[in-house]
Amino acid sequence: MSHHVTHASVTAWLERYMHAWETYDPAEIGDLFSEDAEYRWHPWDEPEVGRDAIVHAWLNPGGNASSRDVPGTFVGELHPFVGNGNRAVAVGTCTYWTDATRSKVDKVYYNNWLLEFDEDGRCSSFTEYYMKARVS
Repeated sequence: MSHHVTHASVTAWLERYMHAWETYDPAEIGDLFSEDAEYRWHPWDEPEVGRDAIVHAWLNPGGNASSRDVPGTFVGELHPFVGNGNRAVAVGTCTYWTDATRSKVDKVYYNNWLLEFDEDGRCSSFTEYYMKARVS
């Protein structure tokens, strides 16, 4: 059965994604993805396959829990760009600051996320494309 995404459903999923990123709550992360989801941080990556593997990879970026993004030092602003059947594209930016005071921007990434959803509205395929902004 195909799940048809809407602007509202993808927006709600993106909001849940951002909250899970901020909290690193394993249950929130897991609830975003289908049981057999594939997750790629770059289009050339072999995917993390399965909800448990995705949660583990989120909690241990690069194999190390201390590599997590520090709460308060980043924000992602992604919005649905287009939806077609069970597929959607989200575009936006992820901004990182040097610390939680957010007084100095460290880096800005321009993101394009390719998303597919299952019949329960969980993401079954996630592929991230991003470019770092040129330093002027």
